[in-house]
Amino acid sequence: QVQLVESGGGLVQAGGSLRLSCAGSARTFSSLSVGWFRQAPGKEREFVAVINWSGGSPYLADSVKGRFTISRDNRKNTVYLQMNSLQPEDTAVYYCAAAPVWVPTRIYEYDYWGQGTQVTVSS
Repeated sequence: QVQLVESGGGLVQAGGSLRLSCAGSARTFSSLSVGWFRQAPGKEREFVAVINWSGGSPYLADSVKGRFTISRDNRKNTVYLQMNSLQPEDTAVYYCAAAPVWVPTRIYEYDYWGQGTQVTVSS
């Protein structure tokens, strides 16, 4: 069983930056692809970014390309989501998830989920 804990959310003004962290509890974390999803009030959960087990093949949703970056440090069992040029439409609860498949982008492909961290961007 892999437990995931997100941190780093908060309130930021438009144009600002935040870095989210996703810490995994098990040594197997370093063998899993890890993705980020977000869910805004009244909307479905949507894919944001994913990175494979070795830190390669990062893939981001079109809505965040050029603004967000995903990376990982397997020595720390942690995946990061660097979010720059934040906009009010980025406001959501951000979830990290892990899966034993190659850079999945669909919710059903993920086996493990964190509890989420709130990101609020004010205009």
